[in-house]
Amino acid sequence: MAAAKKAVLGPLVGAVDQGTSSTRFLVFNSKTAELLSHHQVEIKQEFPREGWVEQDPKEILQSVYECIEKTCEKLGQLNIDISNIKAIGVSNQRETTVVWDKLTGEPLYNAVVWLDLRTQSTVENLSKRIPGNNNFVKSKTGLPLSTYFSAVKLRWLLDNVRKVQKAVEENRALFGTIDSWLIWSLTGGVNGGVHCTDVTNASRTMLFNIHSLEWDKELCEFFGIPMEILPNVRSSSEIYGLMKISHSLKAGALEGVPISGCLGDQSAALVGQMCFQDGQAKNTYGTGCFLLCNTGHKCVFSEHGLLTTVAYKLGRDKPVYYALEGSVAIAGAVIRWLRDNLGIIKSSEEIEKLAKEVGTSYGCYFVPAFSGLYAPYWEPSARGIICGLTQFTNKCHIAFAALEAVCFQTREILDAMNRDCGIPLSHLQVDGGMTSNKILMQLQADILYIPVVKPSMPETTALGAAMAAGAAEGVGVWSLEPEDLSAVTMERFEPQINAEESEIRYSTWKKAVMKSVGWVTTQSPESGDPSIFCSLPLGFFIVSSMVMLIGARYISGIP
Repeated sequence: MAAAKKAVLGPLVGAVDQGTSSTRFLVFNSKTAELLSHHQVEIKQEFPREGWVEQDPKEILQSVYECIEKTCEKLGQLNIDISNIKAIGVSNQRETTVVWDKLTGEPLYNAVVWLDLRTQSTVENLSKRIPGNNNFVKSKTGLPLSTYFSAVKLRWLLDNVRKVQKAVEENRALFGTIDSWLIWSLTGGVNGGVHCTDVTNASRTMLFNIHSLEWDKELCEFFGIPMEILPNVRSSSEIYGLMKISHSLKAGALEGVPISGCLGDQSAALVGQMCFQDGQAKNTYGTGCFLLCNTGHKCVFSEHGLLTTVAYKLGRDKPVYYALEGSVAIAGAVIRWLRDNLGIIKSSEEIEKLAKEVGTSYGCYFVPAFSGLYAPYWEPSARGIICGLTQFTNKCHIAFAALEAVCFQTREILDAMNRDCGIPLSHLQVDGGMTSNKILMQLQADILYIPVVKPSMPETTALGAAMAAGAAEGVGVWSLEPEDLSAVTMERFEPQINAEESEIRYSTWKKAVMKSVGWVTTQSPESGDPSIFCSLPLGFFIVSSMVMLIGARYISGIP
């Protein structure tokens, strides 16, 4: 019986999905795209100072080992032979910056997370050096000068961390985004680890020329980054190296399995949603919210606050595809904040129950500008606010307003996308952890006033990484030909309110957004470093004052 089952499964492909909130390892059947097993571990985020967001690179790596080990154990319990895993893909949180010592394998500082705001003064100083009539940074990278991207984080590490400075001087330092750190470690680390990245992750550093697909000497000089610490840039689908199993990992059967796919998480979701045609788009609801639209072989530059980015390049000799991207910093992170900071829910799943109890925010609006506002505003001075509160407001209304905030932010980037592309999207393809929340999905359809379409298997980010790995030359177990791609069953949410009501709610939201702008106007005297941008994480004082105003009992739901 077991042997027959193994025979039916055929070649399998694994995917490491390393996100801001958690790490997962998932295993798919390459012939049917069926998810066979997975394991997930939540990752800690550290907030050492106002506006700083860090993670421990060693904890991230250990979480990958743990997820691989546990998934392999689960496959064994299902009587599935893990020697059938023929390739592994990597998908990762983008922009998050790591510098480590190539001789010891030790990180030289914590990973500086994409949400981190410590580099605001660096950004302001650098922006003064860009000629108004020649924004060469944006024209070469497709990106606005922002705290979001890796170059300024790396510049901060070079300026402020002596261990990093010394390692660079002694030619011991390696830089990478999370994909580079993981691939180097999983392919041997100090014993011959491969130092590489793919075009999608490289395109988020602000050091990469998206036209020539190379590190750009002028950009590296502008940011003061030594080019010798940068990883080699490869396509998103090719064999980078073979797994060398750490002594701490029991899943020895993965020894020698090629790591052959690498995509930044949002590009991976675009591939996993099979948005291979010009004009196809998807929106992923994770820690942040990211709407990507495939623009084919041409770079389309936005006039409405969107980014131009590399979508994917699925093979060394394959063409590069580009995308327009709308980036929202805070989506799922607002739910985690309600859980960890305000304590009004005990688990993320509880938010749906609370919101369902009231079915409305009752005029309460929540702008979660914890890290300023990203697309389409790019406004670092914004901070989180909750407004429209009355004595009637309770935790259920705030929970509902938090879900609405995710949907309103998506509406803003969708409007920008429609204006840039000229052809409005007729429906929105969605994925990511938050899409299991049916109230959120219905709210999204109501606020966009178009249908929202969700695949029955929501793990499209991991699926995209697995597809890239399985399709790589030398692996060849996953066909990306249109006729071979598995049909995906979808769940559809239709708008259920009238267009006028949708517009009224949206215009009130935009009024709330304007009130969130301009909160941060001075530097923080407590930061210990006059160059550090004052950025109260999570709108703490603003929300605290509101909580005091309406009475803590209303927030907690105590009568």
